[in-house]
Amino acid sequence: MDWQLMLGSLPRFLAGAWLSLELIALSLVAGAVLSVPIAFARVSPRRALWMPAFGYIFCLRGTPLLVQLYLIYYGAGQFAWVHASPLWPILRQPFSCAVIAFALNTAAYQAEILRGGIMAVPTGEVEAARALGMSHWLILRKIVLPQALRLTLPAYGNEIILVVKSSSLASTITLLDITGVARSIVAESFAVYEAFLDAGAVYLILTFCITRAVALAEGRLMRHLRPEDQAAAPTLEPYGV
Repeated sequence: MDWQLMLGSLPRFLAGAWLSLELIALSLVAGAVLSVPIAFARVSPRRALWMPAFGYIFCLRGTPLLVQLYLIYYGAGQFAWVHASPLWPILRQPFSCAVIAFALNTAAYQAEILRGGIMAVPTGEVEAARALGMSHWLILRKIVLPQALRLTLPAYGNEIILVVKSSSLASTITLLDITGVARSIVAESFAVYEAFLDAGAVYLILTFCITRAVALAEGRLMRHLRPEDQAAAPTLEPYGV
């Protein structure tokens, strides 16, 4: 075990961790923004709304993230109209392509998580809001969406952890994230065990911090419930995991 190499590589892993955090944060935020309309379209009774949402979720969850990443980074550049479009400066950057791929992928999972939370909201509360004269969009904004987010918070925590671990795929398109740094160290020193042991430790620390943050957020959102009610509160697991 080359401890000197492991300790000397920590600054490089910290730089890779910062790049990974940027990728994860941007992907999760963009995915969350996309997932809200997709989830509401998924629960809509109108075929023109739920069928495209279902197709999007089915395709994005049914294909590997690595394939999606390759199609966006390597595949988009093969079309002449992409080179001539304003999107080309974005699609030729590996970081931008990684954010797009991760955001589109996590949006599908987050939409299914949110759909489960929406369907778990008691119908009596929605009917009571209608009886008070609240509009459809006001009910969604004030009653359905806040409760759905509260119910699905544990599942969102699982999805964040999955995105953290999946971010290692970004190294396949030349990004020097945590895994990319480990691969570069292996190429320089052939110290496979030491490099990936460092990388695993960094991922483990990130996962621990996220788990604690989600637990604290869940405790704050559920603080109005009694302990026995908190134990009985439903927790939803993300689809496809």
